[in-house]
Amino acid sequence: MEILPIHIKKEIVPSDDLCDIITRSEMLDDGDILVIAQKIISKQEGRMIDLSTVTPSLLAIGIGSQYHKDPKIIELILSESKRIVRMGNGVLIVETRSGLICANAGIDESNIKEGHATLLPVNSDVSAQRIRNKISEQSGKNVAVIISDTLGRPFRLGQTNHAIGIAGIAPILDYAGTLDSFDKVLRVTAIAIADELSAASELVMGKSLKCPVAIIRGYNFKSKDCSIDEMIRPEHEDLFR
Repeated sequence: MEILPIHIKKEIVPSDDLCDIITRSEMLDDGDILVIAQKIISKQEGRMIDLSTVTPSLLAIGIGSQYHKDPKIIELILSESKRIVRMGNGVLIVETRSGLICANAGIDESNIKEGHATLLPVNSDVSAQRIRNKISEQSGKNVAVIISDTLGRPFRLGQTNHAIGIAGIAPILDYAGTLDSFDKVLRVTAIAIADELSAASELVMGKSLKCPVAIIRGYNFKSKDCSIDEMIRPEHEDLFR
């Protein structure tokens, strides 16, 4: 298996054609998995906010004061969330409008000009499918697409890349019903391959290498029309909510 970086030096803006920029590299082959950082998707889709235009509510001002955070960022977090799951140590764990459980609703001020913040795509599955379809139209290549973002994990220090949107790939490899090496039937083993592929791609993408896209080649995956919702644990099964 190979992980190939695609470097994009220009700053992505809404008028850019991401698919054209990616296919211009002439690196894609049939069967590749294209992992794209959420940040450039958000920039291309215009999900950038000038913080000077944000008016924080009294609730946002109160939370910001309690946790020493910019109330304008708090206001954006609240507006992008269905509910707050936990608050503590200066972090808000929320359920976003798309159903993702993450810190600060995925709102980020890094790798963007001062005084601005990026929001997550409105629907990352739709974004991934749009890119997959356009790549097929422009290059004739049949690829899978994963949109990734950096998230923290309960009980573990450090962040890893996770899939937040998919197209053309089954996100989970379920071993239930198969036999292990001692002929015992596996019952609950399901590997989150979309997350593992996202994490692997971060090894070449980095945060300051101007490499927001990576190609994973040589991994044998199941091609399937799926949604990232298949990876989100239902609340009644979640021991931490």
